[in-house]
Amino acid sequence: MDVRELSARYEPLVVRALETLWGKSRERAGGSTHLLLAHLLDTAAVAELLWDGFLARSTRSALDTVAGGAGRGRRLFVWLCGVHDCGKATPVHQRLWPEGAEAVRRAGLTWVEAAAAAGVKKQKRWRHDWAGGLMARELLAEAGWAAEQLDWVWPLVAGHHGVFPSLKDVQEPRPAKGQLRGRGAWRQVQHAVLEVFTREVGFETVDEVQPAAVPSRALQLQLSGLVVMADWTASDERFFKGVDDLRLVSLDASRERAVSAWKALGLQRGWGALEMPGPEAFQDRFGYAPRPSQAMVVEVVRRMGGPGIVVLEAPMGEGKTEAAQAGAEILAARFGADGVFMGMPTQATSDPMFTRTRQWVEGIGEQLASRVVLLHGKRAFNREWKALLEDAGEHADEAFCGVDEFGLEDDPYGIEPEARGTLERQAPAEWFLGAKRGLLAPFVVGTVDQLLYAATRTRHVMLRMAGLAGKVVVLDEVHACDVYMSQFLREALRWLGQAGVPVIVLSATLAPVQRQALVEAYLAGAASREELWVEVPAPLGYPRVTAAWLSAFGEPQFDAAATGSWRTDLGVEVSVVPEAVPGARCSREERQRLQGEADARVGELLVSELADGGTALVIRNSVARAQSLLEELRGRFGDDEVRLLHARFTATRRADLTEECLRLLGPRTPRSRSGRLILVATQLAEQSFDVDVDLLVTDLAPVDLLLQRVGRLHRHEDTWRPDRLRVPRVFVTGFEPREGREPAFAFAGEKIYGRHLLLRTAAVLPGAGETWSVPGDVPGLVEEVYGADASLLPEAWQEAGEAAREEQETQDRTRAENARQFLLTPHGEHERRTLAGLHYGGSTAGSDESSLQAAVRDGDESAEVVLVVRDQDDAVFRTLAGRTLSVNGDVAPDMLDEVLGSVVRLPSKFTASVAELKPLPGWHGHPWLRRSRALVLDTTGRARLGDITVSYDDEFGFRQV
Repeated sequence: MDVRELSARYEPLVVRALETLWGKSRERAGGSTHLLLAHLLDTAAVAELLWDGFLARSTRSALDTVAGGAGRGRRLFVWLCGVHDCGKATPVHQRLWPEGAEAVRRAGLTWVEAAAAAGVKKQKRWRHDWAGGLMARELLAEAGWAAEQLDWVWPLVAGHHGVFPSLKDVQEPRPAKGQLRGRGAWRQVQHAVLEVFTREVGFETVDEVQPAAVPSRALQLQLSGLVVMADWTASDERFFKGVDDLRLVSLDASRERAVSAWKALGLQRGWGALEMPGPEAFQDRFGYAPRPSQAMVVEVVRRMGGPGIVVLEAPMGEGKTEAAQAGAEILAARFGADGVFMGMPTQATSDPMFTRTRQWVEGIGEQLASRVVLLHGKRAFNREWKALLEDAGEHADEAFCGVDEFGLEDDPYGIEPEARGTLERQAPAEWFLGAKRGLLAPFVVGTVDQLLYAATRTRHVMLRMAGLAGKVVVLDEVHACDVYMSQFLREALRWLGQAGVPVIVLSATLAPVQRQALVEAYLAGAASREELWVEVPAPLGYPRVTAAWLSAFGEPQFDAAATGSWRTDLGVEVSVVPEAVPGARCSREERQRLQGEADARVGELLVSELADGGTALVIRNSVARAQSLLEELRGRFGDDEVRLLHARFTATRRADLTEECLRLLGPRTPRSRSGRLILVATQLAEQSFDVDVDLLVTDLAPVDLLLQRVGRLHRHEDTWRPDRLRVPRVFVTGFEPREGREPAFAFAGEKIYGRHLLLRTAAVLPGAGETWSVPGDVPGLVEEVYGADASLLPEAWQEAGEAAREEQETQDRTRAENARQFLLTPHGEHERRTLAGLHYGGSTAGSDESSLQAAVRDGDESAEVVLVVRDQDDAVFRTLAGRTLSVNGDVAPDMLDEVLGSVVRLPSKFTASVAELKPLPGWHGHPWLRRSRALVLDTTGRARLGDITVSYDDEFGFRQV
């Protein structure tokens, strides 16, 4: 930077200040003070690379519009990213590092320390980001910016540490009397910092920067996330070492450093300029010609007049995933998306989808498969993911076990010495921007929770929007979202609609009211409206697709179609296996006796039905019921013919069991003509679980979920089956029909699903000799059960049905209200134009995975523990497999995976007892185990939790003895 030119333009004190103001301390900048202007330009240089090598075409186009025309968005984007730390040109920041503070004072800039300290004490959160918001607002106003442009830009500066304050918040605390913001010469210096930076990035004046249009609130949120990305990347001291000589500061010098950092990060975009796929694309991608429903989806998305929402309702096994992926490729090509997010209902369903998505993306471009990320809390135990990491040598990623890393506790001042462990010293960018990390990767497969988190009022939520915007979002099995989760789903759809993100929603059993709510939420967001009442068409027929978008004039547009399934309907025989349900005052012994009788009845049924061989799936509504049945079936069939799958196995064991079950019961598995196999499972096997069985036994569940379970039955036509099992049959249990009154339901089912839907589902079960035609009857059955017609219930049930309905409505209202405290936008504020005050009341939910999951799911809180064994004879700790740790539990590097894989989630009733557990002594300093609670088992696999004896083994999992 030409100091002589600066001297000609500014007073000597201002020039001395520009040569002295620090952005990063020596301790945080590789040993040399990093000047503030250098850091601003470093961030701008990173922003250039983000624009050129990361931003989706849709985002660049939107920013061009904001800047006033094609080609103008890049420079505005670079300026917005770089200006983020202008608030460091204030005493509130410069006073923090004693060495830097003394240099600033010698340059001629002063403050009254006592007043500044009083101001900080009064408002602890008032620091350089909030000071920068206030500065930007004032200085840009003086430069002639319009109020509407000031209003959206200053929150980007004030919120770049993860929380958006209100305009009231950013006012300087009164006790400071200008000593935090800066008085006198400080004002000239702040003007100079802004002007010099602005000229360096290519504008003549600050006034010239002023945008031509106000971006949508969703684009503002995305921009904020990109600002954070640029800032964190430019804060990596390995590539941006301190520059303490103003003569060496320039955008060109920053560009050289940024290129090195960019190469090291390996951050890549997805499709880039994707060409419109031709008619042969489906065959090329998936190896077969499109079925009627798949061709229907392709044609509808080709006709859409703008980015919108597509709802595909089709039977289980119809090929909805392939239809969605083909549609996503077209939407990306048409509307400039750069990647895709595949949101699945569970971790178990995410794992196989990860494999399928990699295969699909590889068909589009061979090099793209390496850019697909698996994102959920237990991805470290997915073998394919682990193999990819090991091949790439990215072992550090495993350390975080897939926990979403965007809740980083950053150092807001850039002065904290690096005194922590090696892995924790890594710059944020190294482990949250890597090619295989987080929502920022171009292709992401994960649980739907990752999308719901983007609708929570949490710190750094803008990074989630930065990851989602520019993608096509595909959400599978959305009917699985309950009333509470649906609040976050609809909030996320509002933001995606406003951001112009195409969304494809998949379900086999979607209730009409759900379809209506999802489409309305998306369109309301697209229209920036609080509410938008539209009549969403529901085409007759099944499979069916409904697409919705806004016209150029802001009017809702629809395209709906229906077709026949590629398979003929199955006539599924549905029979009831009554189960005596214990009353509320039953003793534990009586309950156990009745459960034993129920298990015996299912055992007898399976012995009879599988006499000539075959496969069966038994789905229980609770882990305890599944474990109880396993004991019964092992006595009848032996160990080799029965498998158990539920959520209370350790992470490693559950992953292995899931893989084994998919292999043994998958569509391409040869079937023995005489062999038998029974899988007893919980709801893990309910959806997106590609197994094909000859016989289904299931506890009663709401009709949509019951039909999902039926979807595992006779799934593939070319599977060999014994003669007696060639007619698909379902046996429904878990409830007790009662003459002349409503049925009684097993406790587990009623607790999870409520009496209202169980009563209405029981009412539509076929009578003796009747069948369900699947999939033809699916839409009608779902509409009946989720409808409001009280006459669906027999007259003798109606009084109980009305009471159950009222109870359910009360619970639903309460749950919806409980969700609102965590929603990103409160009711009544969806039409606001800026991000100011978005984090009203502060950041409510924590940013770690467990806190976020607790926010978006309102089930009883559960807790995770790491299981270890202690040998009383030699007092050492061992892994479950028997490998020795030490008397303190120290973990050797080669045993870390084994210990981390011993995590198990416990029932909610043990939450209080788990809170008393601690990490082992040897874990306290460990970066990954220090927060883990150890449950120490004896050599028989037992332990005490409070007053209860529990046990763990690889056959039954965790259970109460």
